[in-house]
Amino acid sequence: MVDVLAEMRIQGLGVIEDAVLELHPGLTVVTGETGAGKTMVVTGLHLLSGGRSDSSKVRAGAGRATVEGRFADLTDGPAARTVTDAGAEPDEDGSVIALRSVGADGRSRAHLGGRSVPVGVLAELAEQLLAVHGQNDQLRLLRPTEQRAVLDRFAGQPVADVLAEYRRVRQEWLSVSAELDRRRTHTRELAQQADLLRHGLTEIEAVDPAPGEDTDLTERVKRLSAAEELREAATAAQLALTGSADGDPDSPGALGLLGEARRRLSGADDTTLREFEPRLAEAAVLLDEVGGELAGYLDSLEVDPARLEEILARQAELKKLTRKYAADVDGVLAWAEDARQQLSSMDTSEDALAELEARRDALSTELSGHAARLSAARAEAAAELGERISTELAGLAMGQAGIEVTVRGRPAGADDTEAVVVGDETLHAGPDGVDDVELRLRAHSGAQPLPVHKAASGGELSRVMLATEVVLAHADTVGTLVFDEVDAGVGGRAAVEIGRRLATLARTHQVLVVTHLPQVAAFADRHLVVDKDTDDGVTRSGVRVLATDERVTELARMLAGLDETETGRAHAEELLDAAERYKAAPASEAGARSEAQPDAQPEARSGAKAGRGGGGRKRSAGRRS
Repeated sequence: MVDVLAEMRIQGLGVIEDAVLELHPGLTVVTGETGAGKTMVVTGLHLLSGGRSDSSKVRAGAGRATVEGRFADLTDGPAARTVTDAGAEPDEDGSVIALRSVGADGRSRAHLGGRSVPVGVLAELAEQLLAVHGQNDQLRLLRPTEQRAVLDRFAGQPVADVLAEYRRVRQEWLSVSAELDRRRTHTRELAQQADLLRHGLTEIEAVDPAPGEDTDLTERVKRLSAAEELREAATAAQLALTGSADGDPDSPGALGLLGEARRRLSGADDTTLREFEPRLAEAAVLLDEVGGELAGYLDSLEVDPARLEEILARQAELKKLTRKYAADVDGVLAWAEDARQQLSSMDTSEDALAELEARRDALSTELSGHAARLSAARAEAAAELGERISTELAGLAMGQAGIEVTVRGRPAGADDTEAVVVGDETLHAGPDGVDDVELRLRAHSGAQPLPVHKAASGGELSRVMLATEVVLAHADTVGTLVFDEVDAGVGGRAAVEIGRRLATLARTHQVLVVTHLPQVAAFADRHLVVDKDTDDGVTRSGVRVLATDERVTELARMLAGLDETETGRAHAEELLDAAERYKAAPASEAGARSEAQPDAQPEARSGAKAGRGGGGRKRSAGRRS
């Protein structure tokens, strides 16, 4: 098992002062009396997953609540890339520590691999590693939009690819439609704006400025205005280097003096003196180059009052543009380019409107094709999803029930601006397609399929939702699945089947279950209990791992508080034995067993008395075991 949440520490969250949860790669269950703080485990997971923080969950008297999780084996895949992109680094064993803290003042902070990161990074990481299924998820699954999301998630890539292409074309279609409507509705205003832009372009094109021309002219004006002074300075410098033009021996220049020095040194008898000569030769080359460049500068130096007037006039033309359109010539040119682009979208001529309309209609036809393919892909997946959920329901003591997943087009209203024709129907083209998806329950073979919230009782609804979650979990690519009391309202034989299914799921995923059912808890690979203790009026809760004999006591307590009786302990041991036999069986045999009728005796004995607890002895707050 890879990418598992190996350990989680919770501090200052609700009634939990400080607790460490050591999780199993397979099935870990969390139990405890009502009010002990089991829900804080899921709250901690939501925080660790980048969920919304709530300062009211910070324990009274604590400055902040902190949740820390250690994810093992993050060495490859999307999750590892998320860690790397955030600048964090795994530990030597490949594990990564994620931390989320919430202050009593409401401020939230996140860390990953020892680095401070935005909360969104934890959310991105959790998308790759965790899937939390709770009672709120059950309620969300009753909404049509969520039911469509469930189907798309189950269908996977065949629907995702078509949906992505549909959304791309839809976005372009909406953009072209909006542009066509804008031009038709605002013809007069667009024409006025276009006239102003064309006037500005005409003025700029008449001057025809070049990029950076204003800066270049400024330098040329400076040079022409000071031409005499510049010529005098350059001439004096050249004379100092090369000497007088008539060869006056009294004005040899720097080059002449260097030549004399070189002759004297090269003719000396001393070796040390002669070694200076090559360096003077280098200096002579440099001075000769400078002298040549000064001569070129003097040749290029203009002393032309008429040329100066021309440049000043050109400067004046450019300044008129920079006063009206931008701070410099480059800005003026950018304004002109933007104006040309705006004009291309302001053409309200019949030809331009006809071209836009043709483009809109072509995109509508293309969108219709993508919508039809998307509906077909969903319909194919819907049939399989309905069969898979119905199969799961058969194992949850709802053998005659069945689920139908319907995919129907959503009719467009009379004034719908996002309508497309698909086949013979005019449908609303929303961001997720043209389909309405609905889960319908057939309570028995002769019943009419009805929406699940109308056809199912409370217990049946929980089983339908759990069956859906189990089917979806097989389609999940995440390694860790969390179930928060999704078995509410279920007991007896169905409760045992829930435990079996979760145990089967734990063969391929890490599964964490918060439960009140002993029939579910019996299937745990690791059993954690949340204990609470009251000392001087202050309630504290902790989490500890149960040994085998302690599991018997806890299961007996969960059997309506029978931990003090031999009958209760016998029932608990029977549950544990049945669960261990199921888990020890090969996967194929275990799966076949779950389809058959379950062992009646332990389920019948325990099911009638299964409850949320009560009557059990209180234990002191535990710590890490």
